[in-house]
Amino acid sequence: MKAALLQLNASDDPTANLTVTTAMVRQAVDMGAEFVLTPEVTNCVSLNRAHQKKVLRHEDDDETLAALRALGSEHGIYVLIGSLALKTEDADGRFANRSFLIGPDGEVIARYDKIHMFDVEIDNRETFRESAGYRPGSQAVIAHTAFGPIGMAVCYDMRFPRLADALVSAGAQVLTYPAAFSPVTGAAHWHSLLRARAIEAGAWVIAPAQTGTHPSQTGTERQTYGHSLVVDPWGDVSLDAGEAPGVYVLDLHMEKVADARRRIPARDNARPFDGP
Repeated sequence: MKAALLQLNASDDPTANLTVTTAMVRQAVDMGAEFVLTPEVTNCVSLNRAHQKKVLRHEDDDETLAALRALGSEHGIYVLIGSLALKTEDADGRFANRSFLIGPDGEVIARYDKIHMFDVEIDNRETFRESAGYRPGSQAVIAHTAFGPIGMAVCYDMRFPRLADALVSAGAQVLTYPAAFSPVTGAAHWHSLLRARAIEAGAWVIAPAQTGTHPSQTGTERQTYGHSLVVDPWGDVSLDAGEAPGVYVLDLHMEKVADARRRIPARDNARPFDGP
């Protein structure tokens, strides 16, 4: 099965971003992709809450979701929208960071709201309080496809192996971690965390990413790490996109899942224990 990762340098203008994203999806289709994956916050990268309130939409009105559903149907492909920043009906006005899997008929197969919020103080240059603008989800999600079950997660979720374990216990053979990852923590942890999740799960790990310095009409320009990554079930890196925006295509051989789990049957060997 041929998959394509879109590595984006999205701005805080959803309409402009959509033009770029749809062109990349069409390029991926021309390259033979059957499964196209976009990064976290595909529609809008912004640190300015007031600006987000002006440009973001509810799910039913979001132009990016509508357009990518139409493209999925037009070309008969699966599309993982890594996530969209969406308005909600929450009284406190917080947004949802929501991932979608679109089927070849253009219908939404599954939705997943990012569970773990990136509330950190990395250093005096990088402090994030994602929960101030986004409300966390509470439901782990498996999406069923013709090529196997997918466990859906987003970015910071990769630091929580219990979520990956729950997804694999429910049957996931692919784990998706679309991201807009910090350059500091990316350089330190991105490859190690994603390889660890793949090895522990004996599953494909696919992580399409935002990259570079993101144009902003208002406020601070955010920077992200890039390096969209695919790790096979044995823990080998099958694709590292580096820092350039673009379309990156590779073949996923799903039989590698069973092979890795046969060679290291860690889940079968797990035992209950007491304490500490």
